[in-house]
Amino acid sequence: MNKEPGREELLKTPIRMLDLSRIGSISDLVEGFSHTSFQARNLSTAVDIMKKMTGPEGDGASTVFLGLSGSLIAAGLRKLIADLIRLRLVDVIATTGAVVYQDFYQAMGYKHYQGSVGADDVLLHEHMIDRIYDTYVDEEKFRETDIGIGEIMEGIGPGRYSTREFMAILGERCTHDGDSILGNAFKEGVPIYCPAIADSSIGIGLSTAYKRMAESGGELLVLDTIRDNYEMAQIVNMSRATSAIYLGGGVPKNYINDSIVMADMIYGGIEGHEYAFQVTMDRAEWGGLSGSTLGEAQSWGKIDAEATHVMVHVEMSISLPLILGAVMEGRDHSKRRGPKFVWDGERLLTMKGG
Repeated sequence: MNKEPGREELLKTPIRMLDLSRIGSISDLVEGFSHTSFQARNLSTAVDIMKKMTGPEGDGASTVFLGLSGSLIAAGLRKLIADLIRLRLVDVIATTGAVVYQDFYQAMGYKHYQGSVGADDVLLHEHMIDRIYDTYVDEEKFRETDIGIGEIMEGIGPGRYSTREFMAILGERCTHDGDSILGNAFKEGVPIYCPAIADSSIGIGLSTAYKRMAESGGELLVLDTIRDNYEMAQIVNMSRATSAIYLGGGVPKNYINDSIVMADMIYGGIEGHEYAFQVTMDRAEWGGLSGSTLGEAQSWGKIDAEATHVMVHVEMSISLPLILGAVMEGRDHSKRRGPKFVWDGERLLTMKGG
């Protein structure tokens, strides 16, 4: 039975006042945060966790899963995420369709634009301009992108594919763009899963192609998200250990956590993620998945009982550059030795280095 801490133990670590005159880098600032309180200290803890899950001593030991949700591209975070992939600081990605769609949209040469939250939205609609809070996108170019994705589907021909395979098909078309999430994932062999792909502009584009293919009487291309589950379970089963970074919540967060349960149901003996942190503005009180604590996930066995984990409640456009800046600043920018996935269709043959 653990002995309860005494008064002296509880009062042994004083708060240190943040001294900006001693701050010369992002790492210095985040180190200063570690001696303060509230979300600043949580953010610093997330940096420590990420360094442990991706550090040289952990090469090949932990498969790092990254969940992407929210308006990350509109927030200007596309290159940061692409750099994570390029440096192999992540190994497997689960994403909303919106994130990879907007990445593909940018890779096609189209842009996001600064706008205003006070805009006349009816007027924007008349001009075929869509608003994401204070950011604008070109609906005409969105529709061109939708059609283009549909044409890619038609060009592939009939068959049954996991979303990993379809994301790689899109990624191959983005390799010219060094800042592309899809393009870098294709080049580095990092699998991307999009379990709710129908709920996105990618789904809209594929629906237009589906109609044409169905009406022509031809065989159809099918994206099989249950095949995704089987593939994810194999990755978890072949991993020595797993860790998780959740940028936002939603389906990607739940999917990365459910991969533990899926693998345990299929193979047995699977432990939860050993390191994890989430950056979110959602809250636990409403009972929804996005805001649920990582401690709550331990009750499901999705996060290991002995895991190191933290929730960071800071808006993403502010928190992510600080976290990744502190992690990357302390590295020599050489690639981490992540696993190399060798697939035979839906079967994962090996995870070299995993």
